[in-house]
Amino acid sequence: MGAGARGADGSLRLVIVTGLSGAGKTQAVRAFEDLDFFCVDNLPPSLLPRIAELCAAPGTGIARVAVVVDVRGRAFFDDALSALAELERAGYPYQVLFLEASDEALLARFKETRRPHPLAPEGRLVEGIRLERRRLEPLRGRATWILDTSEFRPRDLRAHVRELFEAGDRQGPFVSIVTFGFKHGLPRDADLVFDVRFLPNPHYVPSLRPLGGEDARVEEYVLKWPAAREFIDHLERFLDFLLPLYEAEGRAQVTIAIGCTGGRHRSVVIGNALAEHLRRSRRAVAVEHRDSDREAALEA
Repeated sequence: MGAGARGADGSLRLVIVTGLSGAGKTQAVRAFEDLDFFCVDNLPPSLLPRIAELCAAPGTGIARVAVVVDVRGRAFFDDALSALAELERAGYPYQVLFLEASDEALLARFKETRRPHPLAPEGRLVEGIRLERRRLEPLRGRATWILDTSEFRPRDLRAHVRELFEAGDRQGPFVSIVTFGFKHGLPRDADLVFDVRFLPNPHYVPSLRPLGGEDARVEEYVLKWPAAREFIDHLERFLDFLLPLYEAEGRAQVTIAIGCTGGRHRSVVIGNALAEHLRRSRRAVAVEHRDSDREAALEA
């Protein structure tokens, strides 16, 4: 491996995208392309060091590379961990973005697209997903970021990728804020959960009930209560204290879940307010309002 490659001094950003089939790797690559990454799909892992060397060579004009490696590589995929070790020996820093989803979400996606699972081309989808989880476990353990896309729409995943990789000089771990309704269940991947059901509920105000939490009138109603403003203040100071500790521990991402009854009004307002504070602090933040559309559909 060439000793003069730019990757040796960290100037080449290499992102390895992997994860479960159906978890959104295609959408992730589209987001990387929009961010002007040089993208390679379905690369045999043994070629990762060679790709890094080629892209880092002087005169290529390539500073950012996203490479997808997954079980479509068949027997070649077994070389993944040894390829990562070779990258490290050669001095090429890399990051791993691992995408996963629940069995239910993956089954629904495969049935919708009618495509076979790569590990179960003629067999049962459930068995293929189980085998793939087991085969990917060692690589998952090397992940810089793990995104559970079970509740993501394609635009949600693209937004998360943009926030992760447009971070520039932002500080600390990537923060994912998920707002939700308790009656629909807690987000599976939450590190911190905050309950805002103690706040007055716009659902019981006839003029506000049909509106979502991103409407200015709902926001004004939720934030006019002293308890809401005081809670946001406490939460901001708590995270200003906590996130540097996560960073010192080496955490690359933190998922914060904020819930109200249905996930449509209060949690959305508080989640947006918290995200704005964190962005002012130059932190990379993505917000997903998991249940806001679901509640709107129920009331339609």
